[in-house]
Amino acid sequence: MRHRRAYVGALLAGFGVVVPALSHAQSTSFNGTVALSSQLVDRGIAVTPVTTIVQAAASVNTSSGWSLGLSGSTEARSFGHITETIADVSHAWWLSNSWQMQAGVLYYDYPDNPRAKAFDRTEAGLNWIYRDILTFGLSAICVTGNGSDHHPRGAADLNVHWPLAWHFSLSAGIGATQSLASSGYYDHLRHEYAERGTLLYGYGQFGLLWADGPWRVELDRVAVDAAARRRLGGLVAAPWVATVSWSF
Repeated sequence: MRHRRAYVGALLAGFGVVVPALSHAQSTSFNGTVALSSQLVDRGIAVTPVTTIVQAAASVNTSSGWSLGLSGSTEARSFGHITETIADVSHAWWLSNSWQMQAGVLYYDYPDNPRAKAFDRTEAGLNWIYRDILTFGLSAICVTGNGSDHHPRGAADLNVHWPLAWHFSLSAGIGATQSLASSGYYDHLRHEYAERGTLLYGYGQFGLLWADGPWRVELDRVAVDAAARRRLGGLVAAPWVATVSWSF
């Protein structure tokens, strides 16, 4: 879930564009995160198998609301082979004392991940954030690594973060998107080509999060609708995804 910049495997992704909170700081700040996850998930779809994923992210944020970020992931069992990289630039501003808005562009690349190479893409997004509790986002997606099928896709995401006692929070999200996999896409898990056409499917997550200082631990239950399970088969994410991260 990915989702302020909670990175990491979530890590900008999990369930849509993650939104960094707009800072009132009067200078440029640098932020970094390292994390371990049980799987990389992108809108309910598995970017990697269920295995330990090492992730890192860094961002530069200015007092005027600009943010530049770069993240990378690798499977621990084949450390050094880059599973996913994400570069993003965004600008955020206050609409009122409670509401923020963010516009940004993200570029996803999977250089050493044949399973997800068809997911190479650029996304432009608009996000509305209410007191760091509620986030609604709209995304326009242009696939760059899926053969000649570069027609635009769309996605919408709604995410809630509700604080509880003792550093715990509930996190939940729902969304809908047009699949990146379309005609001629090869499913490496099932060793067959996926059905033709672009699938519109729904997805969601519900989880428990604990955060204290730089540490963050999250366990999420991930789900996609029946159409996605039928059409995308082995690309559907595992039902549970865990992430542990440390920020600095």
